[in-house]
Parts: sequence; C-alpha cells; structure tokens
Amino acid sequence: MGKKRIIKKSGGDQSGSSTALSRIPKKKVESGILNVTATFNNTILTLADSKGNALISASSGALGFNGSRKSTPFAAAKVGEVIADKALQMGMKEASVVIKGVGAGRESALRAFAGKGINVVKISDRTPVPHNGPRPPKARRV
Repeated sequence: MGKKRIIKKSGGDQSGSSTALSRIPKKKVESGILNVTATFNNTILTLADSKGNALISASSGALGFNGSRKSTPFAAAKVGEVIADKALQMGMKEASVVIKGVGAGRESALRAFAGKGINVVKISDRTPVPHNGPRPPKARRV
C-alpha cells in the first residue's frame, strides 16, 4: 500500500525566493566579490569571498522564471535581491562587483543588490571582447 501522503495547505507567499533563501552557508564574511553573468538568455549571480571562493549563487532560472522571462531586467532584479538577502544573513557589509556579458539584466541586478544596503566598493566590467573573431565566410560566387 505504501505511505499516505499528507498535503499541507499553507497561506502566504509561494514564490521561489523563500526556497532560495533556505540554503545559506554558516560562514560569516565581511566583504566579498559579486560576479554578475548577464547573457541573452539568463542572469547568474555568484557571491564569493575576497579570495574568490564561491559561497552562494542564484539565477533567474533557479527562481522559477522560464523561457523569455529569464532574460528580463525584472528577473535579474529578483536574483539581485535574493543574493543580497543571503549576503546580509552572512554578515556581508561591502562587495566589489565584476560584470560579464551583455544581457538585459546586468544593470538591474546590480541596482537591486546595492539597494539592499550592501556597500558596493568597486564595479569592473570584464565582458569578453574578441580580438578578431572567427574567420569570415568565403565570398559568394554567383
């Protein structure tokens, strides 16, 4: 027969941010590095300590956005808020930000992160730029 499943109906917010906040490391960090990777399809934020060891990460796909909604500035702002909440619970006071990519959420993720009260010390843009790119196609013969 198996076990009977009991489904608990609870009121309140059923968003993905509550589950995203449940896994927070117990490590206390004063300052760190926030890596923002903003692609055309997703926005990924990774929080690391000052040595570069990754502590927590979140993405708009992990928060429950799917399809074309993952690449919106609104989804990136939600990811920035979730990462900032986790960082505040870890005791973070200041962070330097490294931005990579050309997606729509690069600025809104940073604004949401800084809006939670964490001091942004430095912002550096390390978007990879090709020196010459791939070889162009052959000339078309008509």
